[in-house]
Amino acid sequence: MADAVPRDVDWFDEQMRRKGWVLFESVIPGEQLVAIREAVLGTVADCGRRQVEGGATTAPDGTAHHSVGQYPALDGFIENGWLEEMVSHYFGGAAFILHAFNPASVSPAAKSYLHRIHRDVRTFGGDFRFMLNLLVMVDPFTTENGATHVLSGSHRSSTPPADDVFWAESERLVGPAGSIVLFDSNLWHAAGSNHTDRTRTALTLSYSRAFVKQQMDYPRFLGSEFGAKASPRLRQLLGYNAMVPTSYEEFYQPAAHRLYQANQG
Repeated sequence: MADAVPRDVDWFDEQMRRKGWVLFESVIPGEQLVAIREAVLGTVADCGRRQVEGGATTAPDGTAHHSVGQYPALDGFIENGWLEEMVSHYFGGAAFILHAFNPASVSPAAKSYLHRIHRDVRTFGGDFRFMLNLLVMVDPFTTENGATHVLSGSHRSSTPPADDVFWAESERLVGPAGSIVLFDSNLWHAAGSNHTDRTRTALTLSYSRAFVKQQMDYPRFLGSEFGAKASPRLRQLLGYNAMVPTSYEEFYQPAAHRLYQANQG
């Protein structure tokens, strides 16, 4: 069973310290999930084509990457700031940005890198909270359709668990559509196998401290015009306040006009 949105942040911290994850059921209203699911399938198809054209894969694998600025339903999800108070608390109130925004699908009997035991950060941070994952269940997550396996407590280990230990002791992240899991990016996990006849869709995001390099340079990927039109919240999340200068002209600026602003850590 999922935990209700916590009012006691000490309890929330204890769950994150002990297990490395917390599940919040039915956060996103069902009427928003229809457009989000359609966008997930659209970006998975688009990125699958790009993967093959770029030589990254020989066939689409059901994953998408950095799907921002292209689908109103997905941009709206980011803009809404679901569970943002918990995310901010996780980082101790420090500035944070979007590290990656990668929708994913698991088709019946399909396999991809998501099914390997992995964690979503390569540098083990120990007790320092520098990255947090959000797993959004766009469809219901069940044991039959491939609900994610997580090894509770493994976020405290700098080394991967043995395969037999992981598969024997891992728990399943099951929940209704619209549920969100917050989990420490050091947590070892793997997608399950889909034994149904319907593709399961999800959003996988990560937020990081503002000084951590993003998987994609979103401000330059999207451009200055996009940033100028974005809300202050979206500018912060996409990293427009934590850009790295590329010239002396960009570097030598009054404080108010610097690309990397002083409040970004």
